Amino acid sequence: MKRGQRLFVSLGLSAVLAGCGMERDTHPTAAGGLHASLTSEVTSEAALLVGNLTNPAPRAGNGILRYNAGDGAFIDAIAPEGSGPTTNPLVGPCCMAFGPDENLYVSNLFGPAIADRAVFRYNGVTGEFMDVFIPGASGGLVRPLVLVFGPDGNLYVGDVGAVARGGTAIRRYDSHTGAPLGVFVATGAGGLSQPGDPQFFVFGPDGNLYVASQATHRILRFSGTTGAFLDEFVTAGSGDLDAPSGLVFGPDGNLYVGSTTRNTILRFDGTSGAFIDVFVPAGRGGLTVPVGLAFGPDGNLYVASAENNGNGSVLLYDGHTGEFLGAFVPTGSGGISGPRALLFKEKMTICHRPPGNPAKAKTISIGYLSAPDHVAHGDLVGACP
Repeated sequence: MKRGQRLFVSLGLSAVLAGCGMERDTHPTAAGGLHASLTSEVTSEAALLVGNLTNPAPRAGNGILRYNAGDGAFIDAIAPEGSGPTTNPLVGPCCMAFGPDENLYVSNLFGPAIADRAVFRYNGVTGEFMDVFIPGASGGLVRPLVLVFGPDGNLYVGDVGAVARGGTAIRRYDSHTGAPLGVFVATGAGGLSQPGDPQFFVFGPDGNLYVASQATHRILRFSGTTGAFLDEFVTAGSGDLDAPSGLVFGPDGNLYVGSTTRNTILRFDGTSGAFIDVFVPAGRGGLTVPVGLAFGPDGNLYVASAENNGNGSVLLYDGHTGEFLGAFVPTGSGGISGPRALLFKEKMTICHRPPGNPAKAKTISIGYLSAPDHVAHGDLVGACP
């Protein structure tokens, strides 16, 4: 891919969840897959969600796919393409986030009209469609992509619509009602003005907002409270950075960035932005178009290798050395073909209601993959009222 050729939907959303390290067989098979004995008691109750989007949309296999975080086994499509409202269903889902209410929020990127490009809400356990949380065009929304719940609990939405239509901004919405709270990062702030931007963004350990600008090959930093532009945290070309998309702060506090046209993962100092090293060299393990990045509960790095021909997969790298450990989710598993966003979910808050004694209901935290059994027996997703 040539420099300057933007990957319009090549962005990844990832979550770093605190957890104990897990024992993992770090010897890949000759075929490059994970060793057959790979298991984990620590993550047996955790799931990995993958935003799978292969153009053109609609397309079979597109949707939010769910996998066991211990062994990568496919579970189901929690929010498949075509789900949602019957009149304007989900088309081209890319990115997702769990909200404070423990439900799953999904951006409808490729709705046929602006009014259809909304943010949908699904039950975080069953995948049942709940409602259109943010209607298309609400607060000026043109084309929603990345979804991040911020430190203030509100929902931040990356709008990659055409500049002429007021897009290319980060908008903020009330996490309880979905009401627009205004533009948080405006079009043009810090040079963020091209269609296709902003790509992935994340709140850092300092509370500020870090945004990947694929169009200008930089990582921009904005105030986490006001949205004001602070500085170029990573300058264009640093470490040969080109067309950044996914980025995540690691357990070591440093910033890891996918350079999509170089097929590398770069590491930068989490305080100064200075280039440290090429954490994953070009093509290691078949890495092609690295988009979504996430550190798992085991401390290792998971990468959405999006490819450009429908052969994408989720690759696994040692979180300390960057060595390739195998294909955690191989091409085709559960219909995966164009992974974009990665999101781990380890725990679930539910309202436990003892059978026959609802007055004794109490809020508890359980392993995420145990939640379906609880819901089936009458428990509710989220904290008790």
